[in-house]
Amino acid sequence: MNETGHESGNALACAGRDISWLQDDGMTDAWARWGVTFRDVVILDAHQEVHAIYNLTTHNLAIPRYREELKELVRSAAAVN
Repeated sequence: MNETGHESGNALACAGRDISWLQDDGMTDAWARWGVTFRDVVILDAHQEVHAIYNLTTHNLAIPRYREELKELVRSAAAVN
């Protein structure tokens, strides 16, 4: 999906953060290549392979159970050798 026009919010979304931000463009089509949707968190393992994709719209982090699920996904990705 080419998100042309949405890039105007990139600076605001990234301000004060050091986590990666994926901005698709017409040449790369990264959203389709990665199989992601809006608000997906892509968790990579130590080999830079996709370990899990966790959507923050479906899993509202205001709910403790979902926060714990995401933390466990990150921990399990870190444990991959």
